[in-house]
Amino acid sequence: MPAKDRDAYIDPDAEEDYFSAEEHVSVGSGDDFDQGPSSRGGKRGGLGGKKGAESRLKSKGKGGDAYAWEGSISRTWDQVREDDGGSLELSVQEAIARARRKKLQQSGQAVRRTIIRHLVLMLDMSRSMTDRDLRPSRFDLSLEYARAFISEWFDQNPLGQIGVVGMRNGVGERLGEMSGNPQEVLRSIADRDKLLPAGEPSLQNAIEMARGTMSHLPSHASREIVIIFGSLTTCDPDNIFDTLEGCVKDKIRISIVALAAEMKVCRELCERTNGTFAVAMNEGHFKDVLFELVPPPAQRAAPAGAPGRTGGSSSAAELMLMGFPSRLPETSPPSLCACHSTIKSEGFICPRCKVKLCDVPTDCDVCGLMIVSSPHLARSYHHLFPVQGYRPV
Repeated sequence: MPAKDRDAYIDPDAEEDYFSAEEHVSVGSGDDFDQGPSSRGGKRGGLGGKKGAESRLKSKGKGGDAYAWEGSISRTWDQVREDDGGSLELSVQEAIARARRKKLQQSGQAVRRTIIRHLVLMLDMSRSMTDRDLRPSRFDLSLEYARAFISEWFDQNPLGQIGVVGMRNGVGERLGEMSGNPQEVLRSIADRDKLLPAGEPSLQNAIEMARGTMSHLPSHASREIVIIFGSLTTCDPDNIFDTLEGCVKDKIRISIVALAAEMKVCRELCERTNGTFAVAMNEGHFKDVLFELVPPPAQRAAPAGAPGRTGGSSSAAELMLMGFPSRLPETSPPSLCACHSTIKSEGFICPRCKVKLCDVPTDCDVCGLMIVSSPHLARSYHHLFPVQGYRPV
């Protein structure tokens, strides 16, 4: 049939159905597909598409320059500006600084915290730490951040002590004894060749070793465990939940930074002991969540009827003895120290038993008195009385 005579044989109703079907497909494929009645191209489907298109046009703002759904989008790219050299580094650093300032904003109210902290840092040294999803590898990055964490922790908690425990080959290895000297703690993880990853980790064995290390601590001192865990398995000799009950009874707070994925047992350990659990998404996030554990955690009030709470006595303050030693100069005669049994000139004299000690803060090995210096004590109080938030000018 010639093209010029073809239009004469088109049914008007069929033509209307055809265009309605085409309009339904084009409009219904968008956000408003379900607004019209379900059909395969009839008039009802076309009307539903028209109504959907009209509703989308009405969703624009009064100025007609934006849709309603665009209001929920944060245009972060508008906040980035190039400097004179065409670099974006300055804008990125400013955005990171704003995020950190917002996170560190505090109400300025005094919060009860423990300034005498005892912490055991656990490092996963299993085969899973050799993965390179974090550069240069999980193990190397964990060692780097662990050293920075120890230095920052002692800077903000000068009265605290840290011990280091490793997890590999299904056992827990004591890498460093509990000490208040940051240089001594850093020396325990300085030699990388002695810390090479091998085997599988064991959370239960490492936690039991940490419990034994902190079993003799007084009630006024906090007991904390920070675990850098990169494995998806744990090789335990017994039920780890029995160990969890012991940690709850001993008031040991467990916090875990996972490098692989979330495990139910890890989250259970943290939630039951009032600790924190986080999964590192990248290198920067790993450092942020680890350094959030540097400030002393706020003490939570025990619920009514909980074990160890008797008529509000749990909130009563406890007095403790501290000694302020006398410092010996380098020109003093050499003598034997009571802590390491070595002969040296400089040191500190215990005010109670008059023995010589190498470093402060520490506990006297003879009389058990806690030896601190006045600057250390003053620096520990800034967590109890935070500075009021300032307003940038």
